Amino acid sequence: MSKFLVETHYTCTFKIVHELDELNEKALSEVDSRKDGKVEIVNVTVNNRKTKRSDGRKSVKSDLENIEISHKKESLNTEKLKNELLNKDQNRTGKFKSNKNEKRFQMPDRRKGYIQKATIGDHKIYLHTGEYDDGKIGEIFIDTNKEGELVKALTNNFAIAISLGLQYGVPLEEFVDAFLDTKFEPSGKVYGNDRILSATSILDYIFRELAISYLGKEDLAHTPGLSRSIEDKNEKDDQFLKIVKNITSKGFVRSNYEEKLVDLSDVRINLKSKN
Repeated sequence: MSKFLVETHYTCTFKIVHELDELNEKALSEVDSRKDGKVEIVNVTVNNRKTKRSDGRKSVKSDLENIEISHKKESLNTEKLKNELLNKDQNRTGKFKSNKNEKRFQMPDRRKGYIQKATIGDHKIYLHTGEYDDGKIGEIFIDTNKEGELVKALTNNFAIAISLGLQYGVPLEEFVDAFLDTKFEPSGKVYGNDRILSATSILDYIFRELAISYLGKEDLAHTPGLSRSIEDKNEKDDQFLKIVKNITSKGFVRSNYEEKLVDLSDVRINLKSKN
């Protein structure tokens, strides 16, 4: 005859699935009394376990008596659900996690770039750009003349944030897509820019200008660019074009070096080194 009895208390979580032809209050009130539902166990947890003598004697304390496991042991189903939610969250945010090993491409101490002055409404805006040696944009600065200290500080720090993004490898296209066509005052006609005639906001104007100058997005311009085809280029022209690219701002010539060159058909330039 057994000398000990073991009592184990469980907490079970389960769900019952019913199929309804109609969804109304009467059908919902009868759900609990129906016996045709499909039962599915969701979770089973051990709450408490006790041991006692079967002969009625007072139980002696031992390591096997009054073993409490409640709220300390998770079931396999709960652990699996937790892992699935965690994996989904990691997959959703994984591509946005920063990598501490990402390299920042510092701007050269002496750099190319250009300044574009424009007026939107009564507000003058000065856009400053800085470029790497290969002509790729790496920084911007924004100056205004009629804004308060708060707006100027926000504008300056916004430009710094954009510059840091460019230097860490964020493509300019991403910023253009994000801020193009944003709408707030000042807005309206633009004066002083030969390619942009109107803008819905300062940010719309700035990134429209950058897209035209550095990405060649002519579809964002309001006026056609001055274009001409250069045919029958010889080796000397190619060498001259290479020199021009090294000393000229890509944004200033709006990525069109050849279109900005003076016709050299009647000008003789000796590119050979002097002996």
